[in-house]
Amino acid sequence: MVRSQVLVCGGTGCTASGSKLLLEEFEKQLAANDLQDEIKLVRTGCFGLCELGPVVIVYPDGTFYSRVAPKDVEEIVKEHLLKGRVVERLVYNEVAKDAVVEHGNVSLSDTVFYAKQKRVALRNCGVINPENIDEYIAMDGYAALGKVLTEMTPEEVIKVVTDSGLRGRGGAGFSTGKKWFFASQYKADQKYVVCNADEGDPGAFMDRSILEGDPHCIVEAMAICGYAIGATEGYVYVRAEYPIAVRRLQKAIDDAREYGLLGKDIFGSGFDFDLHIRLGAGAFVCGEETALMTSIEGNRGEPRTRPPFPAEKGLFGKPTNNNNVETYANIPQIILKGAEFFNSMGTETSKGTKVFALGGKINHTGLVEIPMGTTLREIVEEIGGGVPNGKKFKAAQTGGPSGGCIPAEFLDTPIDYESLAAIGSIVGSGGLIIMDEDNCMVDIAKFFLGFTVDESCGKCTPCRVGTKRLYEILEKITSGKGTMEDLDRMEELCYYIKNNSLCALGQTAPNPVLSTYLRFKDEYIAHVRDKKCPAGVCKDLLTFTIDRDACIGCGLCARNCPANAISKTDYVAPGHKLPSYAIDPEKCIKCGACMANCKKNAISKK
Repeated sequence: MVRSQVLVCGGTGCTASGSKLLLEEFEKQLAANDLQDEIKLVRTGCFGLCELGPVVIVYPDGTFYSRVAPKDVEEIVKEHLLKGRVVERLVYNEVAKDAVVEHGNVSLSDTVFYAKQKRVALRNCGVINPENIDEYIAMDGYAALGKVLTEMTPEEVIKVVTDSGLRGRGGAGFSTGKKWFFASQYKADQKYVVCNADEGDPGAFMDRSILEGDPHCIVEAMAICGYAIGATEGYVYVRAEYPIAVRRLQKAIDDAREYGLLGKDIFGSGFDFDLHIRLGAGAFVCGEETALMTSIEGNRGEPRTRPPFPAEKGLFGKPTNNNNVETYANIPQIILKGAEFFNSMGTETSKGTKVFALGGKINHTGLVEIPMGTTLREIVEEIGGGVPNGKKFKAAQTGGPSGGCIPAEFLDTPIDYESLAAIGSIVGSGGLIIMDEDNCMVDIAKFFLGFTVDESCGKCTPCRVGTKRLYEILEKITSGKGTMEDLDRMEELCYYIKNNSLCALGQTAPNPVLSTYLRFKDEYIAHVRDKKCPAGVCKDLLTFTIDRDACIGCGLCARNCPANAISKTDYVAPGHKLPSYAIDPEKCIKCGACMANCKKNAISKK
């Protein structure tokens, strides 16, 4: 008889941190202590607290262990699972203000990270074994599909989704219900449902985590969409760099077919629906829905002109509905609990919750699902635990390469579609990168634009050529060769690219440049007029110097300089026995190795 469950995170983050080795060690130790029949070992999806991985949770008490290593497993098995004594040194102890913690037993819900979260799209991630269809069914899985096929008309399904206020979580924020309605109105001998699981934003991993932790909810939601719009076939377009997600999704599809939840005559309703996976090669442009469909068809992923829109002429020229993973993940709960359940959360125009991948200069990196309208300050300072190393918050980049940078003055801005648009940013798919005072905003703009330049499909000239010319201006500025006229040209070019590009990739590519130039213009001017990088990031504008009075003459800097740019001087500082060192600015390649090796902090950069 099973008396306890040990849940080990099997998401990509914890897998990279060694959770597979943990599972193997747990199996070994459970067998050695004759507990294999009493303790159930479960490999789950992502818990969200990626920075604390590998994560282990023991039920029924809910004890939350973090940063568990294989060498810790024997102690957990012998102390906790055999004797009932919590291993307190491994317990994560940063708890919410109102949490009641007894005997050092901290549960996931007690943590500061989870206190303000509301998990809808992520409800099963870290809770169930994603490779076991029975566990999904035990959590009301496929009940929503059964409800729509036996109790609701397609029109009623679309009305519930529309009334919920759910907007597309892939970036555009268009009404999901309206999108389904448009696709339902076109008549054709074949219609399609498509799921965009391409997720190409740097730092974004929301969709991947849902596919890894709860793949059946996507299968169920796409079948519901198929019923609502009159489609009998669906495709999930997922990048091949997500091997765990692809494997678990394929198993979910296979198991659903075996259970009669995909295929012919589902629930005896006469409704037929089946799913297929198509692997993408990692092209960012294939996140744009028409480029994605072109790729599924076997062609080079390039966007199409619109109209006609996919609802009329999409995949293989047939009416098609496309949503991203997170959008679909909300559907089963909306059907089961009603439109009011979802639209009671969030703001007037931005309903429900939103998942963000929180990363960068933040103490608690990971996945965060919060009600729309939660402020950026709450995410950064409370859920995220603030900026590490005593540094000051400088900006947050939302929406990835398509988004904008939000400075500290807007920390109290609610996170919703309209509020972020008003300050020059977007929600996007959910990447949220935090930056501190050591980040150069010109360099940040160049980084994101460089990504877009590489990912442009090249179909239209404004994007193909314009982004390259824009990047060259930024390179000129960060190398100390920019002029004030370059700043004017840069701004003008940004608006030209936005207004003339074919698809959203080009139309949003200048956003990081425009938002940083608007909010941090003084940094751009410092690069151009003063030939200085205030954050000390842009190498061409840096000068490394040794404080000769602080230098103790140990020579570590010289021995570690790859350019032999550091030599001994004749000067001996008062109180020191050895001569100090100096840096030859002509030879210095500004790698920073000298600063990294100086034990006395005698080297500075300006």
